[in-house]
Amino acid sequence: MSSLRKPTTRAGVIGTGHFATAVVTQSESMTDLQVAAVADLNPEAARRAFRLAGVPDDAIAFCENRAEALAALERGQRAIVEDALLLMDLPVDVIVESTGVTEAGARHAQAAIAAGKHVAMVSKETDSVVGPMLAHLARQAGVSYTPVDGDQHGLLIELVRWCRMLGLEVLAAGKARDGEYFYDRTALEVRGGEYVLRLRSRDSRWLAPLRPLNLAGQLQERMDFLAPLPGVGGWDLTELVIAANALGLRPDDPFDGTGGGQLHGPALYTTEIPGVFCPREMGGILENRGVIEVLTSLRIPEAAGLGGGVFAVVHADTDYSRQILATKGCLANASGDAALIYRPYHLCGVETPATLLAAAQSGHSTYDESYRQKWDVVMVARRDLAAGETLGTDHSPDVEALIAPVQSIHDDGAWLPIHLGSGLQLRRDVPAGTPIPVGAVERPAGSVLWTLRQEQEKILGIG
Repeated sequence: MSSLRKPTTRAGVIGTGHFATAVVTQSESMTDLQVAAVADLNPEAARRAFRLAGVPDDAIAFCENRAEALAALERGQRAIVEDALLLMDLPVDVIVESTGVTEAGARHAQAAIAAGKHVAMVSKETDSVVGPMLAHLARQAGVSYTPVDGDQHGLLIELVRWCRMLGLEVLAAGKARDGEYFYDRTALEVRGGEYVLRLRSRDSRWLAPLRPLNLAGQLQERMDFLAPLPGVGGWDLTELVIAANALGLRPDDPFDGTGGGQLHGPALYTTEIPGVFCPREMGGILENRGVIEVLTSLRIPEAAGLGGGVFAVVHADTDYSRQILATKGCLANASGDAALIYRPYHLCGVETPATLLAAAQSGHSTYDESYRQKWDVVMVARRDLAAGETLGTDHSPDVEALIAPVQSIHDDGAWLPIHLGSGLQLRRDVPAGTPIPVGAVERPAGSVLWTLRQEQEKILGIG
């Protein structure tokens, strides 16, 4: 497709990792959308994305300033810049923030909103700590700030809103991990990514379908057996906290300073989901209704899994509606009062262009005014951490990520949100097993991220 076409919507992309590269490549197959400019500290990564999209080299221009970028766009070329803030002065309608760097994401989103650009936020790290404030600023500026189709939290928010619009009670909602457990009954093994769990014939009892009688006990035995395989990561909690904040959902057992904060995170066959993720009075494992959750898809080779998709377990008020759900394609629990509605895929950047068009053409945002910071992903030291060490992200092996009620960052004793503290140095020791407090890090001078978080508390409140 020619780069000289005249799309109705132009996008600027910041950061061309795995996700955003797919935004660039898929947009090239669309008539109404064009990625006109890309900002990346590694220009070759941006050039590679355009090449993968089929854009010829002579239609790509590396530009060092705004004048060069404007001239390139006038010639029908795609512009590559290193400074992301240059995109705010270019004729693009929507900015895709996909750096994955919390401070950079905050700075870029704030600048885009100030410049009257819509913002499609791929960087969940930023969204998890200051998303409500950025959404508030966007509403004030008359532009859209939104998560994207293709990211699990964005898809989950849309799914739950659809269920609630129909009057269905959402008992639990969440996502499947990208990694699945493949149970090969012939080879007697379970594979989880690169990990393989060898089985003896009697081990298969842990992988048999759960039965309503003693469901919780069977499930715990299964999880104990599968414990050597990779499990739920802090990055999973980061996405789910955003969805919980946007939807008013809650963890079943939030962190209280000494325990809790982990989601149940079981390994389930798809058919088991509605029987497990419903309240105990319905035969499930949940203490509460309206719970945020995560699971690992357990499947045999000939069966379909969830592919990192999203789900909602719902309850309909009337017997007749429950009958419709159970007989028209929804899996139900044993008593028929909880049903599963799910989307068994998330297509990353391939489906994100739909969000860009909706934001630019109608100002649509998946968030609404109820988006508030009620929950944070905080961290507990897994080992003794020494003053001077740098805190990592939700991928760090040094900390355990947990979901906790939001606390004020003005209190030095408050639990430090993981993505507010990542990249900062500790100014005092933190013993293993201890929640890392706000006062354990030096508050960074001139941080857009920390300033936004402070403004978020002041304007929108906490909890």
